[in-house]
Amino acid sequence: MLVAHNWIDYELIDAGNGEKIERWGNTILQRPDPQAIWPRSEWPQPSAKYIRSSTGGGRWQNITPFPKEWIIKYDSTAGQLRFGVEPTGFKHTGIFPEQAVNWDFMGNLISVAAAEGREIRILNLFAYTGAATVACSVAGAKEVVHVDASKGMNDKAKRNSELSGSSKNHIRYITEDVNKFVDRELRRGRKYDGIIMDPPSYGRGPGGELWKLDDELYAIVNKCSDLLVNDPLFFIINSYTSGYAPSVLANMLELAVCEKIGGRVEAHELGLAASSRNIVLPCGSTGRWFRREDHL
Repeated sequence: MLVAHNWIDYELIDAGNGEKIERWGNTILQRPDPQAIWPRSEWPQPSAKYIRSSTGGGRWQNITPFPKEWIIKYDSTAGQLRFGVEPTGFKHTGIFPEQAVNWDFMGNLISVAAAEGREIRILNLFAYTGAATVACSVAGAKEVVHVDASKGMNDKAKRNSELSGSSKNHIRYITEDVNKFVDRELRRGRKYDGIIMDPPSYGRGPGGELWKLDDELYAIVNKCSDLLVNDPLFFIINSYTSGYAPSVLANMLELAVCEKIGGRVEAHELGLAASSRNIVLPCGSTGRWFRREDHL
């Protein structure tokens, strides 16, 4: 398991009884987490608690005052990243802190390649609020193409880019169905040095296009492998809600990428260590294809 240890502005205080309690800067939030099936310990009072509805969805119950949005920072290996935190009606905050291990992984590879004079182009698919986009840009990518079906998420990604000072770099924000975008890039013959994807289990494109992970993930991974340059840096797939074991992601990358261009694959659970007791909360899986060893 890969555990994000280097946070200062984020802390998983504890998890248990189907919930977790976290510190985001100076604000403490309590929200559901279905992985935390063990008993909880004594918890501090949160600023807000997410209450699930019996009919689906839920709402935040504010307990003490806190801002609508506030800023947290992460000192990645390639530079400081800054993100806006804003609790949403779907219990999320806009940031997945366990992904810091991937921000560092990508940042190392990009910064080394950029120092060697390469002009690095990165494709971020299902890019959400753009934490990975910012990480790659700050690390020295010449261009990052950020694709998400939600204009609202792309607006939040632009905000994170501005906060991190990476908006001066070349980032293209595309609001489009990912499959349509990838097909068009293939026709154009466009190539990328690195690809990231964080696909949801289900979703719809801006034109109502249906996405179902089980039916479409391998096909799009296979297509995206043809978008890689001859000597690419990485291809990363993350999975949060599907329940896929890390080895499933590894197998897809082995078949779709390694069999075409070589390299190696590793796959891991991602986790966050609680500060109040000796437990690690699992937070999904990641699969990584890469060729170079200088991320170690």
